[in-house]
Amino acid sequence: MPELPEVQALAERLHVAYAGAVFLRAEALQFSALKTVDPPPEALAGRTLAAVARRGKYLLLDLAGPRIAIHLSQGGRVALERGRASARPRGGVVRLRFDERPSLLVREFGTERKAGWWVLRQGDEGPLARLGPEPFSEAFAELIAGGADAGRLHAFLRDQRRVAGIGRGYADDALHRARLSPFRSLASLDVGERARLTGAVREVLAEATEVERRRTGGLPARLGDHFAVHNRAGEPCPACGEPLRRVSYESYELTYCPACQTGGRILADRRLSRLVR
Repeated sequence: MPELPEVQALAERLHVAYAGAVFLRAEALQFSALKTVDPPPEALAGRTLAAVARRGKYLLLDLAGPRIAIHLSQGGRVALERGRASARPRGGVVRLRFDERPSLLVREFGTERKAGWWVLRQGDEGPLARLGPEPFSEAFAELIAGGADAGRLHAFLRDQRRVAGIGRGYADDALHRARLSPFRSLASLDVGERARLTGAVREVLAEATEVERRRTGGLPARLGDHFAVHNRAGEPCPACGEPLRRVSYESYELTYCPACQTGGRILADRRLSRLVR
């Protein structure tokens, strides 16, 4: 669930609060969440946190060379623990302790895709090596302008190997703003539609990041209250007032406006069709 805006704003807050802090230790609270074995977390003790940054949906803690990468997946959240911390909180993934700063607790509230973390040597990109371009990069603009992907746009934008940082929520909102069907393909777009898509993606993410910057502390359990259309099926479209519709899949759904995005056509919802047979 946390996408580029949430992770970017979180990284900025944590950088202000923790840059220059001495890292003491990582307390693994869920064995399977640590995705690397070498170097061990113990090798980072005593290092100074140089910066907190983001790549795609990954939160990056730069310890002056080696890095800790954290992916919050769907239900991962971050809390700053002030005062006495519970030894093993429910849903705990990892606790990062710093000298004279609150500990950082990563917790998992989801049931399917789980939050994870990596300890990366200097120069090792680990899971970051598989990521596509950032939405605000020139590489992204070139990809949209010249790409010939034949898959559906909604899936294309969410594929982290093609574009880093966008998930279901902002894919819904960006396609709605661009007035493009989620079932269209990049290959089918003309020059004007491609320009509209690039602009819409960047506008939606920039606006959401500004909203996320109003938060303080970590990342709370409840997110996504400022989406324009995502998860708002049945409500009036913010652009035209017509009811928003959904397409349901096994573990998620996408939201769109038929009047604004599909020329009035209702997209096939195979899961719903099976239920009403």
